[in-house]
Amino acid sequence: MDTISELLAAYRTGALTPRTHLSGIRRAIAGSDPHNAWITVIDEPLLESHIARLEQADPAALPLYGVPFAVKDNIDVAELATTAACPDYRYQPDGSATVVRHLIEAGAVPMGKTNLDQFATGLVGARSPYGPCRNAFDPERVAGGSSAGSAVAVALGQVSFSLGTDTAGSGRVPAAFNNLVGLKPSRGLLSTRGVVPACRSLDCVSIFGLCADDVQRVFAVTQAFDPLDAQSRPLQSPLPLRADIPANGFRFGVPAETDLAFFGNEAGNAAFKAAVSALESLGGIAEPIDLKPFLEAARLLYDGPWVAERYAAIRDFIESRPEALLSVTHQIIGSGSKPLACDLFAAEHLLAERRRQTEAVWTSVDCIVTPTAPTLPTLAAVEADPIGINSQLGYYTNFMNLLDLSAVAAPAGFTPDGLPFGITLFAPAFLDRPLLDLADRLQRQQALPLGTSERTVPSSEQPWPDHGEHRLRIAVCGAHMSGLPLNHELTERGGRFLRASQTAPEYRLYALPGGPPTRPGLVRVNDGGSAIALEVWTLPRRAVGDFLTGIPAPLGLGQVRLADGDQVPGFLCEAAAATPDAEDISALGSWRRYAGSS
Repeated sequence: MDTISELLAAYRTGALTPRTHLSGIRRAIAGSDPHNAWITVIDEPLLESHIARLEQADPAALPLYGVPFAVKDNIDVAELATTAACPDYRYQPDGSATVVRHLIEAGAVPMGKTNLDQFATGLVGARSPYGPCRNAFDPERVAGGSSAGSAVAVALGQVSFSLGTDTAGSGRVPAAFNNLVGLKPSRGLLSTRGVVPACRSLDCVSIFGLCADDVQRVFAVTQAFDPLDAQSRPLQSPLPLRADIPANGFRFGVPAETDLAFFGNEAGNAAFKAAVSALESLGGIAEPIDLKPFLEAARLLYDGPWVAERYAAIRDFIESRPEALLSVTHQIIGSGSKPLACDLFAAEHLLAERRRQTEAVWTSVDCIVTPTAPTLPTLAAVEADPIGINSQLGYYTNFMNLLDLSAVAAPAGFTPDGLPFGITLFAPAFLDRPLLDLADRLQRQQALPLGTSERTVPSSEQPWPDHGEHRLRIAVCGAHMSGLPLNHELTERGGRFLRASQTAPEYRLYALPGGPPTRPGLVRVNDGGSAIALEVWTLPRRAVGDFLTGIPAPLGLGQVRLADGDQVPGFLCEAAAATPDAEDISALGSWRRYAGSS
């Protein structure tokens, strides 16, 4: 069970080829499917066309070269039928959905279409004529819905990542139930053109991955403004009071005990408290918050008129072919014919009030953490109470899109019965990447396994770089590093620690005369260079100019070559500054060592 970076490395070294890897995957998933994860599997001729295209391409030019993925069967893939888990609704799309097209253009290969709650209506993954999708860890339990098959396919290592959708929790609950990272992006960041709508104004395409690094790589490829999608919107610098989530000293909201619900699952309660402690050990500061306005907004989704939007999405079909829907699906969507226009306006006004109430919390916290779901039920329990159990699973998820929030479901360990437990980190819109960064740190710190495997995120694998348009990496080697006197100049501007590293062995490090404070001078040399310790941080692009104005000559910004060959903008010193008055401290290999000894 490899991460995307490991798979790409295997292709580069020749340890694997797309032909052998993808053909092997197709054979495996086309065989026995005891979890009911798949509806359609790509056939050999279509797979061959993808492989042939890859064999003619430059791997270095394709960020997802030969990476296999699964697609929830309410998202169009050219040459594969779309069913939305309703055989009578089946149609052959004219082309692929926008997000699928972006992925294929980046070198990824769709291996098939996955099972879901019919018309994406449910959080259990059991409402499907193709059979209930079974949990990757315990086949007697639900996989979570509606993007059930997409999550299970990744958790079992059948594909490297998958696409789902998320209107009320469908991209987060399955992630939690199958030990995955699940991104519910800010509304409109991923195009929904080519997606069978549930609630068109709220729908999001979601991403499942084994780790945050995998999800970020996919997000970087798929996030793009689509002018042909009326719901699409471009990535913006976060506009609310929080511009970022700092690496150290971030404040995260924790619901009051009276707002938490686990419906008898005391193991989940204990697991959530452990997750809060883990976030504190990362440098976070827990702040109690009132979750009630969020929960009140959540009740509007199914108890209010928004269900009418689900009805409108398939109105012609449900009115002409009501018998084609499962009974529970028809019961839920069919109720959408009842609300009146005045009901919608009343609900919109109430939602605006709840939104205003929730805005106050962002003055004191950078993000909020909740359980992703209160409990992980059995298939038998769902069959006995399909509506009630499903409602429980949406307790922490139903308000997200109504309130225009970004969210990441993150693995947070296992309960004593061996079942995965997950938390959700959420924040205002457009903070998707900082949330992924925090999820990445949490997963690495706890050394959690990837999917159903026993492997963890490889320690040799560096955390993902910021691919976002609104941030820039900065390499620092002096007093701006963590814990040193000038680090506040980064953190106050929204700086975020990315990783510790070293330069390539082609630099000299000097303590420049003058000060205080004493300043480092990193000079690139042709001969006699050393590897110098540094840190890579990221800054919002809007903050870079202000930061650079405080950097005095002879320092300037240039490209710093790292030991792994990566090049990062960083502070270099003019060679002329290496005068006899400058102390050569290259032998120490680190400004931190020099500062500690001086």
